[in-house]
Amino acid sequence: MPDHPRRDPRCDILFEPVAIGPVTTRNRFYQVPHCNGMGYRDPTALAWMRGVKAEGGWGVVCTEQVEFHHTSDITPFIELRLWDDRDIPMLARMADRIHEFGSLAGIELAYNGLNAPNLYGREVPMGPSALPVMTFTYDPVQARAMTRRDIRDLRRWHRTAALRARRAGFDLVYVYAGHALTFLHHFLSRRYNQRTDEYGGSLENRVRLLKETLIDTREAVGDTCAVPCRISMDELLGPDGLEKAEAEDAIGLLAELPDLWDLALAGWENDSVTSRFGPEGGHEPFIEGVKELTTKPVVAVGRYTSPDRMVSVIRKGLVDLIGAARPSIADPFLPRKIEEGRPEDIRECIGCNICVSGDFTMSPIRCTQNPTMGEEWRKGWHPERIRPKASDRPVLVVGAGPAGLEAAQALGKRGYEVTLAERGTELGGRVNRESRLPGLSAWSRVRDYREQQLHQLASVRIYFDSALDAESVLEFGAPRVVVATGARWRRDGVGHHWTRPMPIEDDARVLSPDDLMEGTTLPRGARVVVWDDDHYYMGGLMAEVLADMGCETHYLTPACEVSTWTRATMEQHFIQKRLLEKGVKIHPFANLDAVGESGVTASCAFTGHTQEVETDAVVLVTSRVSEDRLFRDLEARAADWPEAGIESVDAIGDALAPATIAHAVYAGRRYAEALDGEGDAGDTVPFRREIAELAPLD
Repeated sequence: MPDHPRRDPRCDILFEPVAIGPVTTRNRFYQVPHCNGMGYRDPTALAWMRGVKAEGGWGVVCTEQVEFHHTSDITPFIELRLWDDRDIPMLARMADRIHEFGSLAGIELAYNGLNAPNLYGREVPMGPSALPVMTFTYDPVQARAMTRRDIRDLRRWHRTAALRARRAGFDLVYVYAGHALTFLHHFLSRRYNQRTDEYGGSLENRVRLLKETLIDTREAVGDTCAVPCRISMDELLGPDGLEKAEAEDAIGLLAELPDLWDLALAGWENDSVTSRFGPEGGHEPFIEGVKELTTKPVVAVGRYTSPDRMVSVIRKGLVDLIGAARPSIADPFLPRKIEEGRPEDIRECIGCNICVSGDFTMSPIRCTQNPTMGEEWRKGWHPERIRPKASDRPVLVVGAGPAGLEAAQALGKRGYEVTLAERGTELGGRVNRESRLPGLSAWSRVRDYREQQLHQLASVRIYFDSALDAESVLEFGAPRVVVATGARWRRDGVGHHWTRPMPIEDDARVLSPDDLMEGTTLPRGARVVVWDDDHYYMGGLMAEVLADMGCETHYLTPACEVSTWTRATMEQHFIQKRLLEKGVKIHPFANLDAVGESGVTASCAFTGHTQEVETDAVVLVTSRVSEDRLFRDLEARAADWPEAGIESVDAIGDALAPATIAHAVYAGRRYAEALDGEGDAGDTVPFRREIAELAPLD
């Protein structure tokens, strides 16, 4: 790494070592357990991802939850497994990779119990009480109440798993009682625990199994491994669930048993709330006062990206270690950048939860800010390093949205001469428009990070007010041209339902999200219909914007609920709640059949029954169309390229095919990584993968 100024002395406290039982972490940066969609399917890719975080300076790097027994599997989710000795090598590979960079490796043993439908193993789930399994998808499976023998078995299974974890090389072995995802939380919470024996009723009884499991684990591995306890501080259900006061009482009863307290909220959607619905440091009211209950170190998360905020929570005595999941995904080198005195280079988490969607879609983790996330081994990408240029041929990037910004800064870091041409007067493209919407201000960090990086690159020149056409590009004569001109929302209704333009009267007032984002307003009291056939965040946001204008807002969607894909980012219920509170009238299962001058015709998605809704305007949130005119015009003039010195013209990001901001950023990085590499016509798989070994036939 190049020389950098020494860190700000105020941050020295973040780099103090902390003893955690028999082990010591080199600093206060602690990557708490987090899921990633790779698990047992992609163990080497997962090991490299965790290893990059260790390289980036996280003193402790943990796994996701690791199923430790076959009677509790959370299929279809893909997590790690430690069912028997055959699982040790893949976990050892991760621990070894973490140790290679001087960090401690933590493992979160999990028995999901009431959260495990056992779709793979087909075992009958077990919990403290006989209840339906509490999954995200309402599986039609019920759990049986555990007997005392079941409890003894489960304690033994956990102890055996702890011993296997130590054999795999882990330094911290978790006892997991958090997020409403694990049996120990279920025993602790009155919501799930309806037992009348010594494991139910009073808090002392409900905490008994957690106490026994902590003792078992410490006796098994506590001489060499730290034993943290991850516990839920609140279920945010009031007296119907676990509340802070009762969680504090539980911690008080167990104060010195674990080597570390890892404080979380339940459920996961509350613990990892998006920035739209929760600020940085939002956990602080729930963790305040816990350190007074124990002498053991405390860690908690809060989507911390600011060094000053981190120092503050340490000095205030709220925590001893800065816990992070999403900030460590957005920037695995966050600790190193603070240590080297360059906090301005931190790639700050925007809190969009696109990382979480990997877990919910059973696909490798991705990140809007960090396009290398999940690709460290698969493609050999690194968040802070990129191979040097392979030629001296410059590149013209047209469009300074997320794809163009990422391509320009990554190409600049490779050493290429880059010209970035933007038709407007500011960088950011769609990020500028969307970050001005309610709750999305943190999304501007996508622009801010890349703008800051570009200003450090002497080989990159930026030109504003540069609306280029094909003739201009040909005259410019750059050997490589990248078209990253983005996309616009459609006004014709084409989307999932209508694959051709829908019937719209000429005099109907039809708006797109772009209109509202660019300043179109409607009179207070105007009747407006939002038709959401996109199903991500934009439709709900348009309804919220209109409600805030004072419009009578009707939200129609063919789906069963508002912004249904945001289940994958764990915010759907927050969005629907907000719209209901703002008085938006929600019409699910509604197809939009026609738009007239004074109303719309909608029909039931099941019966076809129609209804008329009077309206002054309609906002169509359906799909986007690429602004690819420049790309198409250049393709049409391919015969002129040689004379102009042009070797290649590529469209990337939304200009090629509209998708998420994360897709656009990834597209920019992919172009930069591939430039001047070995060409391929698509016949070769462009990433590494692991193939399961066939078992011998008996």
